[in-house]
Amino acid sequence: MTDNLNTNMLDKRFNWGLLKLTRHSLALLGLVSLASVLFFASQPSWRLSASLNLLSWLDSRHDGASDVSATAPADPLVPSMDAAGQWALSEEQEAVTRWLSRRYKLSPEPLGGLVSEAWALGDRIQVSPTLLLAVIAIESRFNPFASGTQGGMGLMQIEPQAQHQALLPFGGPLAAFDPLTNLRVGAQHLQTLIAQSASVEAALLLYAEASGQRNGAEYTHRVLAEQKLLENMAHTSKRIEVAQNSRLQTRPALN
Repeated sequence: MTDNLNTNMLDKRFNWGLLKLTRHSLALLGLVSLASVLFFASQPSWRLSASLNLLSWLDSRHDGASDVSATAPADPLVPSMDAAGQWALSEEQEAVTRWLSRRYKLSPEPLGGLVSEAWALGDRIQVSPTLLLAVIAIESRFNPFASGTQGGMGLMQIEPQAQHQALLPFGGPLAAFDPLTNLRVGAQHLQTLIAQSASVEAALLLYAEASGQRNGAEYTHRVLAEQKLLENMAHTSKRIEVAQNSRLQTRPALN
């Protein structure tokens, strides 16, 4: 009888110790996971880089699985990359990328993919790419995990319920946190508002209301001011490029 009692007590102590160890282990794992998420979320360059690299990998896997990838035209909505694996940017795009990188303390490599995408989208839907980038700057400061008070998510603070149908082809509401998906859906939404409005300013007021901005007039002013800075960067780079090309064309040939 005594032996049975001792055995039962030992079993209980063992089980209790195992339970405590399991709880502590799970708690430690949870803390490590939380710390990792918080650290990752505090690194905007890492967030952009991971998302853009993942999308590029998925695109390459999709192309590799298709037998017609070699003959199919390039998707204008997917940023093109050169042989070295870098985003293929024009002089204007490079100038804008460098300026945004300094202003928002982001790595230029992943940011270049976003700038390239803005240019491709802008050309396709006839919305200025600098306007798209300006909206991102004011809405989220290029934080792809930004969340607004009224449910806005990601770079352009799109509202998943309102944009449910637009997000479905990309995987549903959580796709709003993917930078390129967010840009595509947000750009289409902005283009619709511009088409329905008397001016870009009026469209931005509607966009501000949808994303939960408190002061629509101030928001519009900030977006347009940001766009003007980006336009200046792009135009300055273009003028330099034209001047350099002119000098090369007029340089006398060496005998």
